[in-house]
Amino acid sequence: MTIYQFLLLFLLWVCLPHFCSPEIMFRRTPVPQQRILGARVPRSDGKVLHRQKRGWMWNQFFLLEEYTGSDYQYVGKLHSDQDKGDGSLKYILSGDGAGTLFIIDEKTGDIHATRRIDREEKAFYTLRAQAINRRTLRPVEPESEFVIKIHDINDNEPTFPEEIYTASVPEMSVVGTSVVQVTATDADDPSYGNSARVIYSILQGQPYFSVEPETGIIRTALPNMNRENREQYQVVIQAKDMGGQMGGLSGTTTVNITLTDVNDNPPRFPQNTVHLRVLESSPVGTAVGSVKATDADTGKNAEVEYRIIDGDGTDMFDIITEKDTQEGIITVKKPLDYESRRLYTLKVEAENTHVDPRFYYLGPFKDTTIVKISVEDVDEPPVFSRSSYLFEVHEDIEVGTIIGTVMARDPDSASSPIRFSLDRHTDLDRIFNIHSGNGSLYTSKPLDRELSQWHNLTVIAAEINNPKEMTRVAVFVRILDVNDNAPQFAVFYDTFVCENARPGQLIQTISAVDKDDPLGGQKFFFSLAAVNPNFTVQDNEDNTARILTRKNGFNRHEISTYLLPVVISDNDYPIQSSTGTLTIRVCACDSQGNMQSCSAEALLLPAGLSTGALIAILLCIVILLVIVVLFAALKRQRKKEPLILSKEDIRDNIVSYNDEGGGEEDTQAFDIGTLRNPAAIEEKKLRRDIIPETLFIPRRTPTAPDNTDVRDFINERLKEHDLDPTAPPYDSLATYAYEGNDSIAESLSSLESGTTDGDQNYDYLREWGPRFNKLAEMYGGGDSDKDS
Repeated sequence: MTIYQFLLLFLLWVCLPHFCSPEIMFRRTPVPQQRILGARVPRSDGKVLHRQKRGWMWNQFFLLEEYTGSDYQYVGKLHSDQDKGDGSLKYILSGDGAGTLFIIDEKTGDIHATRRIDREEKAFYTLRAQAINRRTLRPVEPESEFVIKIHDINDNEPTFPEEIYTASVPEMSVVGTSVVQVTATDADDPSYGNSARVIYSILQGQPYFSVEPETGIIRTALPNMNRENREQYQVVIQAKDMGGQMGGLSGTTTVNITLTDVNDNPPRFPQNTVHLRVLESSPVGTAVGSVKATDADTGKNAEVEYRIIDGDGTDMFDIITEKDTQEGIITVKKPLDYESRRLYTLKVEAENTHVDPRFYYLGPFKDTTIVKISVEDVDEPPVFSRSSYLFEVHEDIEVGTIIGTVMARDPDSASSPIRFSLDRHTDLDRIFNIHSGNGSLYTSKPLDRELSQWHNLTVIAAEINNPKEMTRVAVFVRILDVNDNAPQFAVFYDTFVCENARPGQLIQTISAVDKDDPLGGQKFFFSLAAVNPNFTVQDNEDNTARILTRKNGFNRHEISTYLLPVVISDNDYPIQSSTGTLTIRVCACDSQGNMQSCSAEALLLPAGLSTGALIAILLCIVILLVIVVLFAALKRQRKKEPLILSKEDIRDNIVSYNDEGGGEEDTQAFDIGTLRNPAAIEEKKLRRDIIPETLFIPRRTPTAPDNTDVRDFINERLKEHDLDPTAPPYDSLATYAYEGNDSIAESLSSLESGTTDGDQNYDYLREWGPRFNKLAEMYGGGDSDKDS
């Protein structure tokens, strides 16, 4: 069934004071949708083409955003050809915002918007409409889909993503140099009108900068802006929509622009001439003074390099550029002498290290100044003829021998006499001494190269007239070697020989060391001090020797140790030799010559247990330990038997509490106040470990007066227990935390009770079995005990 629907649009003009609302109704031709007409067009290939004719398709409503009226905003009207106006049809609306944002009059088909709509939140809404029969609820038209598009109005001002921008541009830039680009966004519809068309303008920052209206690019507007005159600029940029026309909305942002430095200023010395002074005693490298050229630039553009380009002191002084302070430090290059020259003149140049070729026309980027340095006279200390001395002497010289002489002079015109001395901190053992007048150095103790090969001494030369003026010089004494030490074994040798050794068998290789250090190197000779029938020495001629056996077989039971003297001599002059003794043990060895045992007692020791036997013993021990642990665990889990198994099983019970009190001073263990106040004692309670034969009501003991003595109270309690016929037939031990005089009741045991004088017959105890024999013996012999 075909639907005829009408579309109503509201067209608004911003310029008019009131909105006008003309109605435009569109009616669709009653042609069935997707209808295919029967016209046939023949093709050249014999096939027939079918042409499909479509009806006019409506699909859009238009609605103005931000409606401010008091009534619901009218959107449009839906109407069907089947609507006869009798109310039999019902219009239904579904889709985006249906029922909440958009409502439809189910009788007339009028669509209204219930609240203000913001296009920036959503630009269009897709809905579906249908006409149904009100009685049968069956559709009379197929469901149709349409779109409500929201028309934009200029309700959003342009905004910048940043409130404050920071930018920089080099100073001295040409006009039109790009600084930074700012971009504002407008949430309005850019495809409808000029609501989102933004134009940029500059509100603050002229005439130094300008902005391109369309792009927002900020550019320089003045030539040769100098950072040294002004470094910071603040520019305010405005973005206005509606193409910048009157009535448009606008937003602003601030751009802080900094002029960066370029090297457009040469260095300049503040003075044409600089005067400096230096002492003639200043050592090489001493700073004399500094010069500094100022540069209005910053950073690397202000870096300056200093150098001496002329003057009569170029050989005596040097200049160093201090990077941190950008100063030129003038230092002493060679030792100065007031007596030789007293004034020097230098021409110092300062030049930029980073020069920009664009600003060569502002140059040259360097400057010069004259530096005059005056040398001042001082009382100089003595000067040695050399910076250091080296003396060589043999270690066997006699004490008092002169090993060398040091010389010094006073450089001053007065030429004061010099006195020499040794710095004893460099000669703690006082091996050397020096003549104070002529500087001759001699020995005062014997020398030994093996103890110290070098001696580093310090000689002091001081003016006699002014002892504070002194100079030190290093004196190196080298002790030359003399062959005065005999060679010895290099290490201690633990040597053994096998009992099954054969003649000529190697048992040890020996070597030697010598503390001396001859020029031709060490050379040792090895020999025996005497002919030995058991061993011999064979010199390898490489400072080692071999110890060989001379007989077949040794017996450690006869001789367990041999001492072999070996003579070691060197080949230096005079020849030195020594005798070292090797201790050779006789040991039992296997077939391959590996030592097994060297002591004769080892043969008497019984053979040890094998590994298998030891493992078996250890396993047995482990098994026994496991059994003991399991037995102990089972024993712990076994329940304890009750004290009395039955009524007939009557025996003495001994209950051990293992609780030892603290004596009379222990006031926490027991409150004796209970004894002094019998009225506070609890009623007598039954035993929990047995079941009494008859239940009885416990008797309450009369309350004693408050002044009752504790002894009387205990006696009453004792009498009560003795006369009580319901008392259990076994000993009961009652402990009272009171220590007094001996009890008049003596023993409280029922076996020796003092409450009866009659004899009791305990012969029935013998009938109870062997378990009660001991008890029968104790009670059965009562008569004999009394007779005795």
